Amino acid sequence: MSVQGKPTDFLTRAEIVELRKQSSWRSTWMIVHCWGVIVGTWAIAVLFPHPLVVLAAIPIIGCRQLGLGILGHDGAHHLLFRNRALNDWVCEWLFNRPLMGASIVPYRNYHLTHHRYTQQPNDPDLKLSAPFPITRASFRRKVVRDLTGQTALKQQAAAIRAALGPADDPLVHRVRRGLRRYAPNIAINAVFLGGFAITGHWYLYFLLWVVPDITWRALISRVRNIGEHGAVPDDDDRLRNTRTTHAGWLARTLVAPYFVNYHLEHHLLVSCPCYRLPRMHRLLIDKGFGPRMELKPSYLTMLAHATSKPAALPA
Repeated sequence: MSVQGKPTDFLTRAEIVELRKQSSWRSTWMIVHCWGVIVGTWAIAVLFPHPLVVLAAIPIIGCRQLGLGILGHDGAHHLLFRNRALNDWVCEWLFNRPLMGASIVPYRNYHLTHHRYTQQPNDPDLKLSAPFPITRASFRRKVVRDLTGQTALKQQAAAIRAALGPADDPLVHRVRRGLRRYAPNIAINAVFLGGFAITGHWYLYFLLWVVPDITWRALISRVRNIGEHGAVPDDDDRLRNTRTTHAGWLARTLVAPYFVNYHLEHHLLVSCPCYRLPRMHRLLIDKGFGPRMELKPSYLTMLAHATSKPAALPA
């Protein structure tokens, strides 16, 4: 089963043509912006390595690390560059491998299934949204696991085990697989570490690349996932089985980069590049679809809704 409805139920064909237009310059700018914020934040921390500066830098970098994933998500839909080889090369080498990922292709295959069966029993992402709403106590426990690195380290350990292959394979084969998978990633990160070492602040590699990844990025990835499909009101309605959450400048800086908050619009027209999603949102509102759409005014409001399950009364 798949969700009923199609883009032309909500948008004219002329509007769809405009919304689908790709701009290599816009994509390039977002990539430059994302890495520019990361490198610029590193430079400030190197110049002023005060603990408060480092502490403030962690969520800024963690959000841009999520931003690399968001841009990779557009790449999974072939929306960064019309040249598909270039599109996939950028996803692998500029987004994924610096954060220990690899090819975009496996994610693409998985993710397109999610779009085909959104919130249906065969949606591979249903396990992420099905538990909601949850209690606030449950959410607090998840936040603690995220901010202490437990969530990210558990996920990375599972990825390493999968990359090595079956546990009963000969060790030499497992090591060979692991090197093929991770050697380029390690080399990229060695360059980062070497750059910090040249400045005399080698430890900032860990504080300003590893720590943001396993703490803040993990937390806001969870918040993003909850915002997209957690506790939506109708699994079978295309305007209500996916959520758009409004994000001000602070939320865009620390939680929701590169238009990721416009998730309802993304599901409605998956061939729309992320930088045109705000335009689609305005079109839908102007057409009067707003009351039918699952919208939340902020991430705090969304989280309050998704964590509204009453705590169990003591026996």
